[in-house]
Amino acid sequence: MIVLYAKNNGMIFKDPFLNYKVKKEEVDRGYLTTDELDRIASKVIPIPRLDHVRDMFLFACFTGLAYIDVANLMESDIKEAFDGSKWIMTHRQKTGVAVNVPLLDYPLAIIEKYKGQCTDGHVLPVISNQRTNSYLKELATVCGIDKNITFHLARHTFATTVTLANGMAIETVSKMLGHTNIKTTQIYARITNEKIRADMLRLASALPEIGNMTAEEIDEATKKANSKKSKPSHPDLL
Repeated sequence: MIVLYAKNNGMIFKDPFLNYKVKKEEVDRGYLTTDELDRIASKVIPIPRLDHVRDMFLFACFTGLAYIDVANLMESDIKEAFDGSKWIMTHRQKTGVAVNVPLLDYPLAIIEKYKGQCTDGHVLPVISNQRTNSYLKELATVCGIDKNITFHLARHTFATTVTLANGMAIETVSKMLGHTNIKTTQIYARITNEKIRADMLRLASALPEIGNMTAEEIDEATKKANSKKSKPSHPDLL
């Protein structure tokens, strides 16, 4: 924008970055596996400050909210949806985009645990981001997790382990994360090995007899399947 402004106002005569191409580097965004998530959730933690931060972190893991959105979450943002269940209906602080997330049992239990501790209408008593991330590193050590856990890791975990790995459509995940472009969701989310294995097991159960088929039988079955696909299903088109 600055270069174009200078060019349009005669300060420069050509774009000095005309032949420069920005190369995007793929960033390895971490996330917690199902086992690591369970380890944090089930660990008995006698230290109150770590137990408190653990709850805030897990709340984000099961809602996909960023730190600032958890900190700003108000009681008025928890609404009863058309099906009678509780939903978070708010807007992202970063972009202002609407976010609607159904509340699972675990985050509902956390809300109930801290009910009444905030007198200003906030849902959860969230401490500063710096202290939260510092305590999360202690939490990782206590739980035997060799990863650099930050609060934002919860958002990646929601996108990857909690939703996509369990078969949720990426369009739905994108909507709950408050993304305006699905490509942004694809940066956060990845297909885990567990998801690949589950999909292959479903494929194997759908084709139980294929291991005993000859090459000719497989070829004949493929031709029949393709023949069925080529026929129009609507009776008016037959």
